Amino acid sequence: MTDGPEQLMKMRLRVAQDIFAVRQLGREVAREVGLEQQDQTRLATALSEVSRVMLSGARDADVTFMVQRDGVPPMLQVTVESPVPGDAARLRPELAQAGRLVDKMEVTDAGNGTVVWMARRLPASTPRLTPDRMDEIRAGLAEHVPGNPIDELNLQNQQLIAALDEVRAQRDDLARLNAELEETNRGVMALYHQLSEELEETNRGVVALYAELDEKSVQLAAASEAKSRFLANVSHELRAPVTAIIGLGRLLGDEASDDLTEEQTRQVDLIRGSATDLLSLVNDLLDLAKAEAGRVEATMADVDLKAVFGQLRGTLRPMATRPEVGFVVEEPSVPSIRTDEVLLARILRNLLTNALKFTESGEVRLSVRRIGDDAEFTVSDTGTGIPEELHERVFEEFYQVPGSKPVSGKGTGLGLPYARRLAGILGGALRVASTPGEGSTFTLWLPVS
Repeated sequence: MTDGPEQLMKMRLRVAQDIFAVRQLGREVAREVGLEQQDQTRLATALSEVSRVMLSGARDADVTFMVQRDGVPPMLQVTVESPVPGDAARLRPELAQAGRLVDKMEVTDAGNGTVVWMARRLPASTPRLTPDRMDEIRAGLAEHVPGNPIDELNLQNQQLIAALDEVRAQRDDLARLNAELEETNRGVMALYHQLSEELEETNRGVVALYAELDEKSVQLAAASEAKSRFLANVSHELRAPVTAIIGLGRLLGDEASDDLTEEQTRQVDLIRGSATDLLSLVNDLLDLAKAEAGRVEATMADVDLKAVFGQLRGTLRPMATRPEVGFVVEEPSVPSIRTDEVLLARILRNLLTNALKFTESGEVRLSVRRIGDDAEFTVSDTGTGIPEELHERVFEEFYQVPGSKPVSGKGTGLGLPYARRLAGILGGALRVASTPGEGSTFTLWLPVS
């Protein structure tokens, strides 16, 4: 076994009739080494064309058939050598069409002539070409007797007819495929038009819906503004008479006034208490209306948290008079932040007041710590707690947790909504974490700077 190509047969071309003979021999060699019928015809046609071109410029040429059986894949190689040197430049354009019939073709100038080398890969199904098989092929080719040109011409005609039939069949298949493709395209276009119409109809509906939503948004904004205006106006108008009622009640109970009976004193105290509660509600309504209308503006400055906590401790201490409830305001671990001192104090006062109202025993605690770029204020209590599904509802106006009763004072349901709005104005957020029976923790996040 050798790594190079092994020669099968060699033939010399002298006259034009030899072109027919070499064509027959090429087809026979191709058949013996295992090429399929169409590949046999392609190789024979390429070889006859190369032989014709070579003989047109020389007196004779040598054709050699070889097999590279150790290659991957194995190949049938054919060389046509002409004694005319320097003829490669002329032959290359003339043999371009023939080169398409084989896998490889090269035209080179050798030292003593011109060589055309062509190759065709053997199919994978070809039985292995053993040395014994190679000897059998050589023996068979040696006994090969070329037919006359008429027989070769008839064979070429038959092959041409077969090729034409194959082309016609391929053309019919192509026409059928084109018809199927055209039918598919019509279906696709019909589906496309249907989807386009449905999409256009959907888009019209979406546009109409957006227009309706825009209209509703305008109406909602107008209603919200009207509500805020109404609350502000009503609250402002109620303040004067309510304040007058409180003042008159205080005058009636003053020591300088005429003495009242015990029942009259009780009724006057009831009037003053109701008026005070009404004034608190009016003030809360007015504050909330201002916040909703955007009339509350933050004035940023460096705020000393120690001073704010001390003020809250002093002003709210009178509310924490029950011994069973401890009121703890821790020393702030964050010395100062940049915010609006008045609004911050209002938020914390509302949270602490709310916690004291609903804590029967235990403690109410205020603390602050720094987390990253934020200051985290927490107001925790050991009150009745809030169910998880109501955590967001407690920030709605006038909402109060069902079954909850303040231990001291009265709730209006406006303190927490107002506190959350102020937190947003300061660029922060207010959240609640609570478990029924264990208490609540309100957390305020504000940027430090």
